[in-house]
Amino acid sequence: MIRIRPATLSDVPVIHRLAAEIWPATYRQLMPAEQLRFMLENMYSEDALTAQFDEITFLIGERDGQPVAFAGCSLTEPEVYKLHKIYLLPSEQGKGSGKALIGHIEDLARSAGAKILELNVKRDNPARGFYRKLGFEIYQTVDIAYYQFELNDYVMRKPIADD
Repeated sequence: MIRIRPATLSDVPVIHRLAAEIWPATYRQLMPAEQLRFMLENMYSEDALTAQFDEITFLIGERDGQPVAFAGCSLTEPEVYKLHKIYLLPSEQGKGSGKALIGHIEDLARSAGAKILELNVKRDNPARGFYRKLGFEIYQTVDIAYYQFELNDYVMRKPIADD
């Protein structure tokens, strides 16, 4: 079973290491190598991650005491909680860890007063099927200029039920 805990600044090297392992496995077929390198350097360098802690709540997923996943989320609108990132080691996929992380984030969103959980997913990313299974639906199709690249995403949303 995965254990989910809040990340602290001392976890920045852990998140950096996980991203360096997960991103190439996840995106090597979905984006050019140049873009993959740029995104890793721009969003997952230790300095970039440290800066994100001011605006994003990071979580670490551990199995048997070893970090195997991370997520980042925040309240972005009064009733919208954004899942900015969720990544699991390839060896962790299919074990219920992604579902557990999203469930934990739904609890955080609910406690923040949010009614909607939102995320962006690359349009050709197979993970969108996973999100659909968890109740997310396409809300918008967006093309986002990101430095010299264009991100072609779906914005997916899921209503958060009151418990």
